[in-house]
Amino acid sequence: MSFLLTLSIFFMAVIIHEYAHGWVAWKLGDSTAKNAGRLTLNPAAHIDLMGTIVLPLFLLISKSPVIFGWAKPVPIDFRSLGNPKKDMIWVGLAGPGANILFAILLALILKFSVITGSVWLIAILNMAIILNLVLAVFNIMPIPPLDGSRILMGLLPREMAMQYAKVERYGFIIIFGLLWFGAIGAVIWPIVMYLARLLGVTV
Repeated sequence: MSFLLTLSIFFMAVIIHEYAHGWVAWKLGDSTAKNAGRLTLNPAAHIDLMGTIVLPLFLLISKSPVIFGWAKPVPIDFRSLGNPKKDMIWVGLAGPGANILFAILLALILKFSVITGSVWLIAILNMAIILNLVLAVFNIMPIPPLDGSRILMGLLPREMAMQYAKVERYGFIIIFGLLWFGAIGAVIWPIVMYLARLLGVTV
């Protein structure tokens, strides 16, 4: 499958992920993303040159076992949420949750595609399911600024959460270090493969 097609599928997964964050935040009282015009599936509103194009393309070319990236972060003002500490958990879960739900939807379409025998469509759906699962599992890791860290901060006592939040300044260094040594792939890839098999994806 071409790099361009894979990158396009990945970008679609990232857009769904970011939209879900903004939508849940809006429903819980924060209209920042809506007012900024970010509650849209229009790709132009979410493109980040480095995170959406350059980094994923580099990881694809280098045959990295883990493909990740980001869109422009959806702006969220946690102070505007009805219950900031509790609602932070739901906003954090929204992105990975949306990717998993989308993967399930694609898996249902895949079952029909297998019946029709369209090899090209089956390959695209398989790739889309895997990429959505990778994005979900990767982001649920409790490393700031990933979504898992937002969830953990919402669960920790206030003082511990404040101390934990200070790790965010080193977050991307930690992520790249773990990626470089293969630690992230070793953790998330078995989970992704397990979920993919549950959804009937050939891996």
